[in-house]
Amino acid sequence: MENRFTELETKVAYLENTIDELDSVVTKQQDQIDKLQGQMLKILAEIRPLLSQVRDRNDETPPPHY
Repeated sequence: MENRFTELETKVAYLENTIDELDSVVTKQQDQIDKLQGQMLKILAEIRPLLSQVRDRNDETPPPHY
């Protein structure tokens, strides 16, 4: 009976360690996601004016030689 408790305690300790490691990985990934989202928003803010210029050019009528 004592051996079974020792095995269970060992498994619980291993699982707690695994959970801590996974939590660390998930936390780092969330930090990376937050950073990437911030960078994406900055890029979109810079690109939006350029996109409106491209749209304006597409609305122009083609020159007569087309």
